[in-house]
Amino acid sequence: MNAVNDQPEQQQPGQPGQQQPDAPATGPGSASRPGAASVPEGLVTAVVDLVDTGPVMLGAYTIAELTAVDAVVDFLEAHPSDEVLAEAVRSLAARQLLLPGSERGQVQVRGDLGIAVAFQQRARKVLDARVAGTEPGEPWRFLVLPQPERICLVVRIDALGVHEIALYKQEETLRMLTDWLPHGPAARQEGAAADQDALLTDSERSALVTLTEYTAQGSAETVGDSRDLVLAVRDGHLHAMARSRSNGSGDGALTPVSVDGRDELHDRLGELIAAAA
Repeated sequence: MNAVNDQPEQQQPGQPGQQQPDAPATGPGSASRPGAASVPEGLVTAVVDLVDTGPVMLGAYTIAELTAVDAVVDFLEAHPSDEVLAEAVRSLAARQLLLPGSERGQVQVRGDLGIAVAFQQRARKVLDARVAGTEPGEPWRFLVLPQPERICLVVRIDALGVHEIALYKQEETLRMLTDWLPHGPAARQEGAAADQDALLTDSERSALVTLTEYTAQGSAETVGDSRDLVLAVRDGHLHAMARSRSNGSGDGALTPVSVDGRDELHDRLGELIAAAA
């Protein structure tokens, strides 16, 4: 299964470069603007049907390999150097995951990586969850890109920078996040820490969960509204704070909220993922 990405005209097929997603691609020839992926007809439906039978694992990649084919949301990551990108392109080409396209300025992204590109470019919001206080071998960050069919493209990121990509049903994604994030009985309001920095410093496990909406304008993604949920476990109790921001601004104070137990955390994460983009 292949996805074809258009590149700017000055780039040669197979050279490293940023290929920004513009719009959801759902059929052949749908890459009408620079950077959009042309997806074989029936690919999305076939993969969605497959996810209904169980998780679909799409492999593990470095950030440079994902950046080389635009399989990440650009405003979330530091851009690798040209030298690192060039090496990533050579690695992908050697594994026959990246080939020159049939037209100038195109590349073919093959196999499971091509599926990841196709579903990433369909998304218009991303849930970014980061945890402090993880154990060795445990991922420290999750990226979740919801799809219209109530499935999610999920990226696990470990301490070595390996990005493990898979597709899950939305409900399974919520359960996985709930188990991984800090949780527990809610701290009493009168026991909530006034000093938020001290709370995070003293907590046994803490997390920042951000739902960001975005649009694609030309060849770049534009950040829209976002919502933050901060979680911290201290003395066996969960402290939670929420914030909403407009157009990616840093405005807005964190406000204490009550999140009591796994069920309430599960429901709040569901509300974030279901937020209108």
